[in-house]
Amino acid sequence: MAAFATAEACDSNAELISNGDLRALHPIFKIYGQRRCFSGPIVTLKVFEDNVLVRNQLETKGEGGVLVIDGGGSMRCALVGGNLGQLAQNNGWSGIVVNGCVRDVDEINDCDVGVRALGSNPLKSTKKGHGEKNVPVHIGGTLIRDGEWLYADSDGILISMTELSV
Repeated sequence: MAAFATAEACDSNAELISNGDLRALHPIFKIYGQRRCFSGPIVTLKVFEDNVLVRNQLETKGEGGVLVIDGGGSMRCALVGGNLGQLAQNNGWSGIVVNGCVRDVDEINDCDVGVRALGSNPLKSTKKGHGEKNVPVHIGGTLIRDGEWLYADSDGILISMTELSV
């Protein structure tokens, strides 16, 4: 993927910003993984302290997509660790955004995938399989829908109703 600048996208798409088709997430995410810049179509998950659906989704072919996980903002355990980072890399996911925590930070940082999360926590999540897939989620001050596009770089994260020309 060519380098994509979220700041440039904001500057050149003022109309999309004003009508809500292009939105910036609040700057609350820490940067992990080798890909500082990533983008792709969004697949959403809504879970709480349970990462079974996360693993199930990352076991599928990512085809350059971005998994957006609404973990309810919980800081009590991690939803993504090094094994899932490796799985995402191996299955062609461009990135993962977690409204929650990750763990195995050094392992995630070795993966060729972009990861954004609120922080890290060494505790693992439960394994009950509770949650929802392909549902609208509210993260970082914005509503995110399955099938929208996510663009991330060191400046922040944008959500677009449609694919932007890079």
